[in-house]
Amino acid sequence: MQSDTASATASVTASDPASDTVPVTASAMAPDPASAMADGTPSGAASGAVVPGAVSALARFLRARRALRRPEELGVPAGARRRVAGLRREEVARLAGVSTDYYVRLEQGRERHPSAQVVDALGRALGLEPDAVAHLHRLARPAPRDRRTPAAQPETDPGLLHMMAAWPHTPAVILDHCLAVPAANALGRALFAGHTHSDDLVRLVFLDPDAEDFYPDWEQVAADTVAGLRDSAGTALDDARLGEVVAEVSARSAAFRELWARHEVRRKTRGSKRFRHPLAGELTLHYESLTVNSAPGLQLVVYRADPGSPAEEALALLGSLTAGDDEDDTSAWTRARPHTRPHTRPRPRSRPGPWGRPA
Repeated sequence: MQSDTASATASVTASDPASDTVPVTASAMAPDPASAMADGTPSGAASGAVVPGAVSALARFLRARRALRRPEELGVPAGARRRVAGLRREEVARLAGVSTDYYVRLEQGRERHPSAQVVDALGRALGLEPDAVAHLHRLARPAPRDRRTPAAQPETDPGLLHMMAAWPHTPAVILDHCLAVPAANALGRALFAGHTHSDDLVRLVFLDPDAEDFYPDWEQVAADTVAGLRDSAGTALDDARLGEVVAEVSARSAAFRELWARHEVRRKTRGSKRFRHPLAGELTLHYESLTVNSAPGLQLVVYRADPGSPAEEALALLGSLTAGDDEDDTSAWTRARPHTRPHTRPRPRSRPGPWGRPA
């Protein structure tokens, strides 16, 4: 770690009172509307020059995650004089084995490329999970990208679409790097159909008026969606489509703004999710997320129910109710809302989350 900077030493003798006397709030961590909706860096900063008002994606990530790290988790007494949310800069520096001055430069964007050893040490100090540590490495050593032309939308191979269509009892959807749904098989469309934003999971979760009814565990789904969006986007934070999505949803959803400012990163791999479907009722499905090697940037998400479970019966019911709908078109979406619901008793309204219902 000595190679990063001459001042990156294990001993810390100075504090940074000027930088840690103002409480860090969600609004303070929120993206700058002009330049940070997708964590992009204004032109000129990439060359290494310090641009007034410009903060690198690495610096923004470190500041946000430091604010989330609770001192009591490390046995550090809070103290009556502590006026910051999370750890102080000198505390992170001590835990990572670097000097306070070096860490301050990282958070200010004056140092942008710490070594792999320093990144690992910062990950431990900030209590990051493996996906977040991998993301921190990508921010510290971003791969070269051609910024002259926008990235083209990956095309889904017709063979994959035909394979998905051959799974009549298995919901399957394709997600792109912005978590939009360019394709799905018949049961996958039926699972997400009937909403204003059936073909866009970010907008469905945060902007759709039915989101909290559709997702009984909406708060967890919301947090996982934003963390998955950050992981899927990687370091391509200047992507035009990503910027549009983040700008629009941030403007309309306080929940999204707060979660996006937390800089949490989690790869969508596998798990379980509860749905409350307007036709099939409540069902719990397990999912696996697979990368599509023929189209980098796309992922295939496949859902399944436990054998013999009520969810399996609900999927069979859903399949029978939607049989014949666009069987030959895996990219079509049925946007018509169901005319009837099988629920005969009223459901209680879901409890509002800490941010209220989606705007």
